[in-house]
Amino acid sequence: MPSPDSDDQPASSGYVHRMVAPEPIVVGKSEEFVSLLPQFGNRHGLIAGATGTGKTVTLQRLAEGFSRIGVPVLMADIKGDLSGLCQDGSTNKPHFAARAQQLGLPYNPTAFPVTFWDLFGRQGHPIRATVSEMGPVLLARLLDLNDTQEGVLNITFRVADDNGLLLLDLKDLRAMLAFVSEQAKTLTAEYGNVSAASVGAIQRSLLTLEEQGGSHFFGEPALELEDLMQLGPDGRGMINILAADELMRSPRLYATFLLWLLSELFEELPEVGDLDRPKLVFFFDEAHLLFNDAPKALTEKVEQVVRLIRSKGVGVYFVTQNPIDIPDTVLGQLGNRVQHALRAFSPREQRAVRSAAETFRPNPSVNVESAITELAVGEALVSMLEAKGTPMMVQRALIAAPESLVGVAPAEARDRFILASPMGEKYGQLLDRESAYEVLRGQMHRKAEQESAAVQAAIEAKEAAAAVKQAARQQREWEREQTRTERAERASRPRARQSDTVFEAMAKSTMRSAGSQLGRQLVRGVLGSFLRGF
Repeated sequence: MPSPDSDDQPASSGYVHRMVAPEPIVVGKSEEFVSLLPQFGNRHGLIAGATGTGKTVTLQRLAEGFSRIGVPVLMADIKGDLSGLCQDGSTNKPHFAARAQQLGLPYNPTAFPVTFWDLFGRQGHPIRATVSEMGPVLLARLLDLNDTQEGVLNITFRVADDNGLLLLDLKDLRAMLAFVSEQAKTLTAEYGNVSAASVGAIQRSLLTLEEQGGSHFFGEPALELEDLMQLGPDGRGMINILAADELMRSPRLYATFLLWLLSELFEELPEVGDLDRPKLVFFFDEAHLLFNDAPKALTEKVEQVVRLIRSKGVGVYFVTQNPIDIPDTVLGQLGNRVQHALRAFSPREQRAVRSAAETFRPNPSVNVESAITELAVGEALVSMLEAKGTPMMVQRALIAAPESLVGVAPAEARDRFILASPMGEKYGQLLDRESAYEVLRGQMHRKAEQESAAVQAAIEAKEAAAAVKQAARQQREWEREQTRTERAERASRPRARQSDTVFEAMAKSTMRSAGSQLGRQLVRGVLGSFLRGF
């Protein structure tokens, strides 16, 4: 395959729109080469086929092609065998080189610029998102909540927004749910009924999510989308590989994460119209997980994003075993298709083959329904968009061989890429800034301190009142004691003294009485003698 044009300017980051039109990406060969035109790379696509029919090799071939023309790629590594993209294919099995020679293509073993990511931070740089960015709708899907519980979750997010409380990680959400439950009576009038049973069910679901590793995903620093849209030093698109072998143990977390990523791309990227190549291509492996048991509202959301994200310059390619895994409303948006072999033993499988055959533009020289069950490994039915944007007639083609290592890269090679990437410094350290949990905990502590202070003040007031009562009681006892003392003192005076006093009083009274009588007699005697003399 040709290398990037010399007029292209290398860049270490961001998307660079080149003046020179990129070369078509050769997918395989029928009678002629079957190629994907870069200007239609954002019209989405489908890679389908039974296990072991060659889907991974096709996926790797397309990723290499987009990288060569300067288009960043994001792909989930379900089985751990896409890490070989960081190594050249010099050690590939001989039949890959033979396939290139058979198709008349050069085979130049090449390594590609790769960034490794891992939600759990074990096989790559951690990917995190905040609870607020995820939002209540996707989070309800992740937690498998019913309508009532989802309503309570919506109320919780709204209360957090209205009170300026940040929801960054799961402990923030749990603290917020506890707050909403405590304040249910006051919140019901403004926000609606908050059921304690629903809050409890959500809290239990959060505990289950934490046990499945969800706490690794929620937090900061949150992923910045531009870091998925980098170019290598030579101008080739960075291939972002998400380690998903462990993530697949929590399929709901995997599907919700990828849907969140699509939604974020749709909401944040500007409208760019039709470009000569996409800004980013997103390969969604095990795509059926996104739609399994998904409510209608969520399926409609996926359809809307897939339909409209094209104008943002993003191409989405679903990788799954059977086309019927994808809802018809979404399947109709996928213009570029590669169909590997399907097995048709059961009636359901036979219906799936007929359904897959009907999605292709007919070719008189190809019996599509029969060919789907007859395809060999590395062979596929291919239909890409032609120059006018219409699907080409389906072709039975041999898929071109990848030029990077097909299989798992050595652990030391992966480690070198991880250590050399600037993303390690940016995302390696978990941040825990003040958010809802810290604020609510601070309020709780302040409330506890205030209650403690009030209790202490009440105790002190009670003790003071008791002290006043005690002082008053002691004063009364002292006064009574004084009274008793005075009475005792009076009672202890000598009795003779008391008698003299009584006799003295009686004598004085007698003398006063006798004196008064004698005086009256003397007066009468004198007056009588005086009157008789006349």
